[in-house]
Amino acid sequence: MWIFAYGSLIFRPSFDYLEQRRAFVAGWTRRFWQGSPDHRGTPETPGRVVTLVADEHAWCGGAAFRIDPAQGEAVLAMLDAREQAGFERHRLPLWDSPDSPAPFADGLTYVASTDNPHFLGPLDEPSIADWIARSHGPSGPNSDYARNLHDALHALGIDDPHVRTIAQLLGRLAAPGFPTSPHSGPSGLPDPAR
Repeated sequence: MWIFAYGSLIFRPSFDYLEQRRAFVAGWTRRFWQGSPDHRGTPETPGRVVTLVADEHAWCGGAAFRIDPAQGEAVLAMLDAREQAGFERHRLPLWDSPDSPAPFADGLTYVASTDNPHFLGPLDEPSIADWIARSHGPSGPNSDYARNLHDALHALGIDDPHVRTIAQLLGRLAAPGFPTSPHSGPSGLPDPAR
């Protein structure tokens, strides 16, 4: 049994596994378009976390974890509770690389669809970084999530331009004297009317 991780599960799996390896899924791209009302934000001010968005020409890299089948039910119950705010299980073929001739296995992953109640949708990357810089939830600052994800992907040898750009912008936003985005609303988050 394999679990495919493309977000926080890469750097904080919270379950025992027999093997971890780099893996890719075809036809999906990673985007900071999902709201997090329970981990990296609150119901009133949700943070932004990644989900997979369908894109027939894209490949999304992450980590695949092989789970002991005897532990599978317990691991999935834990993940169902962790990924409850709009995420649903999907089974996807896992590839070693976009150049591989065939998948090495199928894996379970969690995807937040565009019609779930916590979906925030697209914004330009500076606005996403501005939003993330101001969000905090029970699992910590939203900015930690974005930076940890960037570092975990880098450790796997995966460059995701969307994640990289947001991590770089967050580094600048943290710099003393960096101006607030002109698109911010009174809460400091991007104005939803824009």
